[in-house]
Amino acid sequence: MTAAENSQPPAQAVKIPITTRFWFSLRFGVVRKLLTVWAITLVVAMVTLLLIQNEVLKPQILVVEMWSLTFFAIALLALVCEFVDSTLGMGYGTTLTPLLLLLGFDPLQVVPAVLVSELITGLAGAISHNEAGNLDLKKGSMHLKIAVVLGLCSMVGAVIGVNLAVNISKDTLKLIIGIIVLGVGIVILLTRGKNFKFSWKKILALGLVASFNKALSGGGYGPLVMGGQLVSGVEGKPAIGITSLAEGLTCLVGVILFIIAGEFTDLSLAVALALGAICSLPFCAYTVRKMTQDWLVMAIALLTIILGGWTLYKVFFS
Repeated sequence: MTAAENSQPPAQAVKIPITTRFWFSLRFGVVRKLLTVWAITLVVAMVTLLLIQNEVLKPQILVVEMWSLTFFAIALLALVCEFVDSTLGMGYGTTLTPLLLLLGFDPLQVVPAVLVSELITGLAGAISHNEAGNLDLKKGSMHLKIAVVLGLCSMVGAVIGVNLAVNISKDTLKLIIGIIVLGVGIVILLTRGKNFKFSWKKILALGLVASFNKALSGGGYGPLVMGGQLVSGVEGKPAIGITSLAEGLTCLVGVILFIIAGEFTDLSLAVALALGAICSLPFCAYTVRKMTQDWLVMAIALLTIILGGWTLYKVFFS
């Protein structure tokens, strides 16, 4: 028998139909875990909010008519903004709040509702990233420690921010925020591909500055925490999940303060925002899972620069 006769054609890999792969992932893989988190979050959040709305608050006039076309349009808007936020670690409050104000809602209606939805999606988003393998939330893990430290710093930063807010003009505040966010984006872009040594000092400073910024302006937390973690030695994928958890803890403080102030009189807008934002969670965690580190860092840098530049533009030209 000749060598030619002994030679066999290389075995070709068996191609599995995409429908079969999706079913397998849905039945056994990460998709099933993400959908489980999504379903539990959706049911618990909606039941809790509706019970509070109907049994505790019992508002006479609703900010948004429940289950109306406007209600679902707002939910869709929240879904898109939350997808960007949970995929890149920033952009939900920064984009959603001004859009809702442009639609005619009052700031005291918008801010508490956004905080409620961010509280729910921040905590559930972190769990989703954990299930997708983007984040490690096991007891004693470094990721959990970083998130807790950032969350605790938010309390200190918020107190300082509130005390100083009355002494800073709105334009000066926006200018400072724009410069900081733009600077972080440029640093990330220029240092892309470089490895940074992890530093707890940087994380502590980051938590204080970011929460101080949020307390003064109501936004800008995500760009600073997300970008700051990258230049503090935290990789992109876990940094996104850490930002979700830390921002959820920060929003918890804000929600408590609004409850104490007696500003929660109607949750109809919060229900719409929470519904849309929760529905984006499985897609966000799965998208981050499939991203490469280099592309992720590039996207974060560019979005940070855009947000910072837009803030400065509004200071000088609006």
